[in-house]
Amino acid sequence: MKKYTLLLLILTAGAQFSCNQDLDPTVYSSLTNTNGYQTKSDAMAAVNSIYGRLKGPSVTDNFSYWATRHFALTDIATDLGHCQFGGDPGQLSLGTWNSSNGLLKEDWLAMYKLIANANSAIFNIVPMSGITAAEKAQFIAEAKFLRASAYMDLTDSWGPVVLITEANLGNPGYLDQTPPSSVEEIDAFLVKELTEAADVLPVNYKNNAIYGTNDVGRATKGAALTLMAKLYLRSHDWQKVVALTQQVMNLNEYSLYPSYLGLFKESNKWCNENIFSSLSDANTNGTELLNHFGPVDHPVVQNRWQYYTVNWDFYNTFGNEDERKECFFPEYKGVDGLLHKQAPSLGAEPPAGEFYMQDVSTRKYADDETTTYYDGHSVNILRYADVLLSRAEALNEISGPTTEAINLINQVKGRSHAKLLVLANYTQATLRDAILQERGWEFFYEGKRRADLIRMNKYDVLVNAYHLRVGEAALIKIPQNKYYTYPQSQVDLNPKLSNADRQ
Repeated sequence: MKKYTLLLLILTAGAQFSCNQDLDPTVYSSLTNTNGYQTKSDAMAAVNSIYGRLKGPSVTDNFSYWATRHFALTDIATDLGHCQFGGDPGQLSLGTWNSSNGLLKEDWLAMYKLIANANSAIFNIVPMSGITAAEKAQFIAEAKFLRASAYMDLTDSWGPVVLITEANLGNPGYLDQTPPSSVEEIDAFLVKELTEAADVLPVNYKNNAIYGTNDVGRATKGAALTLMAKLYLRSHDWQKVVALTQQVMNLNEYSLYPSYLGLFKESNKWCNENIFSSLSDANTNGTELLNHFGPVDHPVVQNRWQYYTVNWDFYNTFGNEDERKECFFPEYKGVDGLLHKQAPSLGAEPPAGEFYMQDVSTRKYADDETTTYYDGHSVNILRYADVLLSRAEALNEISGPTTEAINLINQVKGRSHAKLLVLANYTQATLRDAILQERGWEFFYEGKRRADLIRMNKYDVLVNAYHLRVGEAALIKIPQNKYYTYPQSQVDLNPKLSNADRQ
């Protein structure tokens, strides 16, 4: 923050001594509610700042929230993720995290920074007189959707958290002295917010009167309905999931992209499967997804770190016919001259000329066409395949296996040429397990795995089973580890956040 303040002071001083005295410039070094929120452009800038918080506001070290760090919480710390390194990601991989874990702290702060930007935007846009009623409603609806998405992620990770809105901006110490709200209280707030947003937001931005261009990536009606369906999925309100997913499908706006691998190409910024995504451009606001996900010593995707990976157990569950199995780097001749590959058995020593990798990198954010340090991959926060599988899950929980539920799953499997399900082969319980497995295959490293495991009461069972198989301690306990420990820095600020039941 200090370097930006210094830069602003330098720029302001330069303007004072180099500008013609006849000019009457607007001085932005002392923004207030009066001079900061006057025009449509001002309101748009405030809303755009919220989108920026999905991945961090700058290129330098841009791996905040959805630009990388969030996946440590949602995927590394599960049955499919792995990190071979120590430190904060290693703790999450092994299940040994505590309140001092830096990734927990950074993700918490990233989400609350987004919420702070949203609160400020709503607070200041509401009284604006320089924009139309339609513009005001649009901007506030976008802010409410984005704020709701951050609260969903917060409550997935930490359960009860402090609920702060624009109504609390007059109390600067609110976040440091208020007890956390229950998940149920926050859910009720989010349902209200998302319902209001869905009533205002457009289906798409084609020929949009407010933005004038097809601004893909902005919040839409479909995004608000999908996020609300995800909220009800978490609370096991199956009928509402069915109703909301039907509304999304009835928009006739979304479809599955023909190629699973093509869906994640850096060049594919947006397609009909995207419902809500964090967008990037390598040259202007790139991320470090490629650095964290890319393979070590690869001859094409060079100089990457192989930090965020899947374990071999998960990789080996894919059928050979499944196109999604091609979304990895399981074997290659490295620039070190060694053949990088999977060990034939646990603890095996490689022969001369080979290197046994501890885990396997995914192409999801590290495709071969990317050569820059920063990359421009889109991150699909909500996509249509999730609507289909969420609906299938809800239908199964209501009525057991049905033709519709099986067909929904097979739409997703069919896109990747995976082996299709047969209705007669499943009970409600076995189809539930099949859906969980399918969600792993489809959504690995898309920020969904831990929430899926917890929702289906499989988090401790499957994570511990993996750790035991590879000779590690089975440390996950429910309900103790259902939620992460609050970051110690936040407990120090607000003693009403307690880790007594989650350490």
